[in-house]
Amino acid sequence: QVHLVESGGGLVQPGGSLTLSCVVSETALRVNGMAWYRQAAGKQRELVAVITSGGSASYADSVKGRFTISRDNAKKMAYLQMNSLNVDDTAVYYCNAGLYARSGGPVSDYWGQGTQVTVSS
Repeated sequence: QVHLVESGGGLVQPGGSLTLSCVVSETALRVNGMAWYRQAAGKQRELVAVITSGGSASYADSVKGRFTISRDNAKKMAYLQMNSLNVDDTAVYYCNAGLYARSGGPVSDYWGQGTQVTVSS
């Protein structure tokens, strides 16, 4: 069974920083794109940042210049460095990855269980 495991969430004061990590537990599958989503209470899940297997990244407008997504392909890990956090960043953050068994084969979508980020003074 494939698992995406997130870590690094917690409570931080406004203006502070956190780094989230996500690891793909299944070693037999290859990793395509990876992304971070978040869902605040009472709101829909939204895309925060995405990174391709080649390392190209894109961001939601609300986090541009503050968040940085990166990945380590050898370790099958993704990271989200979050700086200048504000209360609007409070949400459960989810890791997402597209995994496939062979080149040209179908890519399946997997999600982590989520990690809570709370920005509060």
